[in-house]
Amino acid sequence: MILKELKIKSDLQNIVTNCYVVEDEETKETMVIDPAEDADRIIELLHILNSKLKYIYITHCHGDHIGAVQELMQKEGGKVLIHTDDYEGLKDPTINLTALISEKPPVSIEASARVNDGDLLHLGNLEFRVIHTPGHTKGGSCLYCEQEGMLFSGDTLFKGMWGRTDLPTSSFEDIIQSINNKLLVLPDDTIVYPGHGISTKIVEEEPIYYNLMPGEE
Repeated sequence: MILKELKIKSDLQNIVTNCYVVEDEETKETMVIDPAEDADRIIELLHILNSKLKYIYITHCHGDHIGAVQELMQKEGGKVLIHTDDYEGLKDPTINLTALISEKPPVSIEASARVNDGDLLHLGNLEFRVIHTPGHTKGGSCLYCEQEGMLFSGDTLFKGMWGRTDLPTSSFEDIIQSINNKLLVLPDDTIVYPGHGISTKIVEEEPIYYNLMPGEE
């Protein structure tokens, strides 16, 4: 596997978002995860890697993760994937927040396909399992690659913290349940690549959630 991380400043309140480019070395099939902005920079990297773009995966519908989706799709192809429960939010600027706090015109994107919990995506010999993790948004999701021991967690799980739950369709109870029941059950040495900030490991995050149950402050 080839994995490249681009830290991209989104137009949405100048937030720095992690955009990941994942490629199967043998087939060159490639997935871009959360192309926040700066399509030219992402495309340049794809060309350097001689990539065949297969998927544009969106972990959730917020504007700081989708700014380059349309240009990337138009210039490089690839299917835009998002969880079923965020499909409508991706089209709704009031839910994806681009109508509220972006300086650019509101963004409405229709995904190519919807994914659901347990779905499997393949890039050549690489396999990724969709994990539905509602909380930050109702359709938030993560991608888990067992063979490489890595998780792309979007805005569900960060180093030392969970994602915000004060936004449209978000829920504190849901995000804690998602983390406890779906992410912390992964192998301890799983590397977590979040939507913002630096990477971590499942074992490093477990102590934070031992005594934190839904409904508690």
